Amino acid sequence: MFINRREATGRIAGVATTMGLGATLVHAGNHRIPKTPGILKVPQRSRVKTDNQVTEINRTVEWKASETAVIICDMWSDHPCKLAAVRVARMAPRMNRVIAFARDNGIAVIHAPSSGVKFYQGTPYRVRMQKAVHSKPPVEIQNWCYLNSDVEGKWPIVDDVSRADGAVTGCDDPTPIRHDDFDRRQHPDIQIIGYDGISDRGQEIYNFLEQEGRHNIVLMGVHTNMCVMGRPFGIRQQKYLGKNVVLCRDLTDALYDPRDAPYVSHARGLELVIEHIETYWCPSILGESLTALVPGTAGP
Repeated sequence: MFINRREATGRIAGVATTMGLGATLVHAGNHRIPKTPGILKVPQRSRVKTDNQVTEINRTVEWKASETAVIICDMWSDHPCKLAAVRVARMAPRMNRVIAFARDNGIAVIHAPSSGVKFYQGTPYRVRMQKAVHSKPPVEIQNWCYLNSDVEGKWPIVDDVSRADGAVTGCDDPTPIRHDDFDRRQHPDIQIIGYDGISDRGQEIYNFLEQEGRHNIVLMGVHTNMCVMGRPFGIRQQKYLGKNVVLCRDLTDALYDPRDAPYVSHARGLELVIEHIETYWCPSILGESLTALVPGTAGP
């Protein structure tokens, strides 16, 4: 049977689509990311607490794009909390735009849809992470990094209330319900392509970061108060590993219900979590700072 080039390409793309990859599977390779010149100018926001006063500090740093990586945390296609799922869907196209420019500038992109990685087994993106050269971490990589009272102050929101048996805590649905099964593939509006990697394992991600020489780590995705902080590739663990980690504050969301303390809007609850991270863990940045290099730094 004769199949022309267009039909063959369509069939391959169709297989990729069923795996949750769009048509990107065709274009991936297993090689390391090329090291290219280029400097990012990154405005950072942090906070310093002295006595009972917190002072906001803004400064701009310069990073080599070839030493920078983005980790996208748990941007699933669906979520047990349906209002959370709506906010992810709202955020995903903007996130895709940012990482598309970041990728073009030489920044590494790692997709970490926890418990959804199984859907990508055998793809070049998954294999790339599995085959990264092993590196021994300076500290133990934990399965989950809990609130560390030696480092941080009191958590600013209440996010551990479940309003139904088995319902996710912090959910602001009017009537949260239990969802045992939902789609943990990455949201389809976020493309996986090129030299991207897929993993939710702390050791694999650390291996890849070390192999590629990536010291500046940007965390984006959901949820800021839970997985972005606690996962084995999250902010706390990256700090323990000595990485220069930051939070992308305009590409994240919290699981917070205004029916719980401190009884503020969902948007303000997210801001409180971000301010806590800026005070005790790391600075935050805006995604736009990853989309362009300093003129004249990208080579001849």
